[in-house]
Amino acid sequence: MKNERETKDGLSRRQMLAVAGMLSLAGQAARAAGARPKVTMFSKHLHFLQGEALAQGTKEIGFDALDLTVRKGGHVEPDRVAEDLPPLVGILRRNGVEVPMVTSGIVDAETPQAEAVLRTIAKLGIRYYRWGGFRYEASRPILEQLDALRARVAKLAALNAKYQVCAMYHTHSGLGQVGASIWDLYLLLKEFDPNVVSVNYDIGHATIEGGYGGWINSLRVTVSHLKGVAVKDFLWGKNQQGEWRPQWRPLGEGMVRFPEFFKMLSGVGFSGPLQVHYEYPLGGADTGKTTLTMGREQVYAAMRQDLVRLLGWMKEAGLA
Repeated sequence: MKNERETKDGLSRRQMLAVAGMLSLAGQAARAAGARPKVTMFSKHLHFLQGEALAQGTKEIGFDALDLTVRKGGHVEPDRVAEDLPPLVGILRRNGVEVPMVTSGIVDAETPQAEAVLRTIAKLGIRYYRWGGFRYEASRPILEQLDALRARVAKLAALNAKYQVCAMYHTHSGLGQVGASIWDLYLLLKEFDPNVVSVNYDIGHATIEGGYGGWINSLRVTVSHLKGVAVKDFLWGKNQQGEWRPQWRPLGEGMVRFPEFFKMLSGVGFSGPLQVHYEYPLGGADTGKTTLTMGREQVYAAMRQDLVRLLGWMKEAGLA
């Protein structure tokens, strides 16, 4: 007979309390200061809207903040960032929509238009941008590759410091993805100032990589550099070839343990931009199409449902 009752994940109550205790000190200070995450919609899912319609659609769904795509095929093309981003941000702000961050195509300081993007967002008072895209070569040792990547991160960190902006590395799942296991990303970033290079933690992808308890450890190791969070949900399923693959689902219909996740975020006082992603089938909105194959109101209704569920969990955790 076990001495301690285990949780459904095989962790004892004592272990879970220890985790909570280690995460709580920063959270107490942040809550005392009134810090709360800014719930933000990823504008990839509104590529069928532009200008005033983008602002109005965002508000109609229920959001008051956008993570704006500033990348090839996005709401703003990188080579037009200086000309097109300021007026679009102006339209959004006049309609009561904040832009706390953008999603860029920046991989490192050598990415074309990288400095132009950073210069422009800095002028607009946008502090954060999503960054990433490092991949491993299967033929080379991982630690050797991380050493080489560190020099590229250092150059980007210096560029960010110049413009006083912060890059948030978005975590994905899958073979060859730097950051999928989180530990490698920690090793890559630990020596750098988290105010210039940080982590955008995707709980959907983190659960794919470590659904039993790995996501708990990966979140804990990320805390020192955690500036952004992305939310999505999934279930494992077989594709047409009979291969097991993650299949995206509406929030609350998959495997992600959102109540527990948000309690952990509350415990560390997370207050950065929290982006909602809609990657389950949604008439083309899921993949960033500019034309929908289903009614707009049907798309909006699904998006609202996810937002309502999300805000409920956040409220229970003291984050909203």
